[in-house]
Amino acid sequence: MKLQRKNRLRAIAAGALAVSGALALTACGSDDNSKDGGGDKSQASSNIKCDGKGNLLASGSSAQKGAMELWVRNYMAACSGTQINYKPTGSSAGIEEFLQGKTAFAGSDSALKEDEIASSSKVCKDSQAISIPMVGGPIAIGYNVPGVDKLTLDPATLAKIFDSKIKKWNDPAIAELNKGVKLPDLNIQAYHRSDGSGTTDNFTKYLKAVAPDAWPYEPSKTWEAKGGQSADGSSGVAAQVAQVKGAISYFEISYVKDGMKTVDLATGAAQPVPATIDNASKAIAEAKIVGKGKDLALELAYGTKAEGAYPITLVTYEIACEKGNKADTLAATKSFLTYLASEDGQAAVKERGYAPLPAEIATKVRETVSSLS
Repeated sequence: MKLQRKNRLRAIAAGALAVSGALALTACGSDDNSKDGGGDKSQASSNIKCDGKGNLLASGSSAQKGAMELWVRNYMAACSGTQINYKPTGSSAGIEEFLQGKTAFAGSDSALKEDEIASSSKVCKDSQAISIPMVGGPIAIGYNVPGVDKLTLDPATLAKIFDSKIKKWNDPAIAELNKGVKLPDLNIQAYHRSDGSGTTDNFTKYLKAVAPDAWPYEPSKTWEAKGGQSADGSSGVAAQVAQVKGAISYFEISYVKDGMKTVDLATGAAQPVPATIDNASKAIAEAKIVGKGKDLALELAYGTKAEGAYPITLVTYEIACEKGNKADTLAATKSFLTYLASEDGQAAVKERGYAPLPAEIATKVRETVSSLS
């Protein structure tokens, strides 16, 4: 089975090279999170309704890079008249380019903030930008501790690790949560993102929401805590975990590869909860829409204690103008985003480590996309 898996990975890697020119993935493209692309089944079919032609430029979230690769491939196979160029430059950079009028839409791992919405009136004529959720997934906590194949952490302990307050893997707080596990006298190497990241924003929102006494910092796309080490992009921090003994970091589950171990969370449920797509979906299903009007910004259930619900999740958004979108790309933007939110589009990316939107939210997303003007 392992040999077959490797062969499938080689096959999809070759296919990815074939479309790399169309995707125009930049340096952040090293964030290759298509962990099992060989299992992808193309959804490019008559179900995709093509509209508009030309070159559609977009950039942003690297967390949704794997999903966007597949969506672009499927859509362009069905709609040959549209060229889609998505650059996974990171959420902050994507929003900045969108607000400068350089792209048709942006990808972001966090909904727009109030100041970003206010700034959007410059590019959205007589209107504003809105956040449109598109796909979700768990933020896994990957670790590299030799001899420790299973590890449980609670929110407060996790916060103290990333705030450099707990510095050894055999610290009593970790040992208390992992009775019977032989923990080594090994320094903890906590890695965080060096770039502005929606993944960082969501991870720190979780820590602030459930362990406020242990995490005194405000949630942010940039890392605010002292100490630790940094690396660029999700691929960068994941690579450090894979290579460095004692390392721990946070990244989308699609970056978990080659036998990497991930933390189970003690959430208050009867059993610690592992990071899986289905467990993330249980938590995302508790999300509430808190955006105003057509804006579909979500409030995630970070504090859920439901059995099997993994609460460190993110939802990636597409950022577009409610009104005042560029006339030459409006039709293609609506057509493409409609496919992303369709049943086919959502189902296609589950094999790449993404959690489809709950049906009720997906329906509202399609209604919102259809109303863009």
